[in-house]
Amino acid sequence: MAAAAIAWSTRLTTPKPFLKAAARAVVQLAAVSAVITFVLTHLGLTWAFLVMMAAVATATSARRTDTGRKGFWVALPILVGTVPALGLLLAIGLLPVKGIALIPVGGILIGGAMTATTLSARRALDTFRDRHGEYEAARAMGFRERDAVRLVIRQSAAEALVPPLDQTRTVGLVILPGAFVGMLLGGAPVWQAGALQIVVLLALLAVEAAAVAIVVELIARGLIRRASQESEVRLT
Repeated sequence: MAAAAIAWSTRLTTPKPFLKAAARAVVQLAAVSAVITFVLTHLGLTWAFLVMMAAVATATSARRTDTGRKGFWVALPILVGTVPALGLLLAIGLLPVKGIALIPVGGILIGGAMTATTLSARRALDTFRDRHGEYEAARAMGFRERDAVRLVIRQSAAEALVPPLDQTRTVGLVILPGAFVGMLLGGAPVWQAGALQIVVLLALLAVEAAAVAIVVELIARGLIRRASQESEVRLT
């Protein structure tokens, strides 16, 4: 209610998104709390839960980027870094094959990839719209469509990496991430909590960098576009 009141009184936006998000958070966490113990004790259900998380992340990012029928493509940047990162952590033994470890770490990686995908896609698509004249000029100079689009959007898409870079730079000084605090509260040694957190943090940075790179490539190839931009490119 405080966030909604601030946004409304300063005319940033309407109160509805804040109230709706808070209500959803309460309902969703209540539902997860009711089933999570059962899910964590069955490895098959753990993997199913991770798949559901990825599906929800894809749907959320597709809606936020307003990509319509092509929204399913945003699953690729979300998964292209997350799946190898989880696989590597499991392969080298840093992450045990247990629900209590897979779900929180998987959720962190999927959530980070979702945020990077949404921010980079929105920024890149807005830039492509605002700088469409530069795209047309590049095409007139003989650039292929893919190269012309990349020339226009690459830098703006990379701005989605500023938050994870700042988080990594300031960890321990400004930010104490959840995995670190959670392990400390659970009684783990400080060194063990720090070691796990740095592994997760660096994996998250790689996942988000991969997500942004794939978003740029998908937009450049015309696989992620808003409907209005598809017609503009065809006319060009």
